[in-house]
Amino acid sequence: MDLKERILGLDIGTKRIGVAVCDPMWIISSEVGLIERKSGVDGDRLALLEIEKLCEKYNTKTILIGVPYNMDGSLGFQAQNCIDFIKPLEGKYKILYHDERLSSFEAEEILKKEGKKYTKNKGLVDIKSACLILQDYINEKR
Repeated sequence: MDLKERILGLDIGTKRIGVAVCDPMWIISSEVGLIERKSGVDGDRLALLEIEKLCEKYNTKTILIGVPYNMDGSLGFQAQNCIDFIKPLEGKYKILYHDERLSSFEAEEILKKEGKKYTKNKGLVDIKSACLILQDYINEKR
């Protein structure tokens, strides 16, 4: 059995952060939940504290950030926002970045097939997206 450090996966938005975690064998990612991201410095500080609590709970020092690159591969506003948001945790945690273009679309398609009403609860999309981003990463690295 090849055990590795678990990874916390994040889908960072301006209002919500979807959270997922992988198992120690890097077989599957699981949905963890949602962190509300309030505006301003205090809102970001509180969200970062929640992320640190989850890292402690899942015994990990590695965080995977889904970065929504533009279709041409450049960094747009939201991609830069994700990178800037996580900067205070650099050095304390190993931060990995993963291309997450179209993960929200894919998450919506899966939720539709599952019969879940995500249009009134966008947090479901964020959580599913975090899970998809992390699963894609571990599939590539296994």
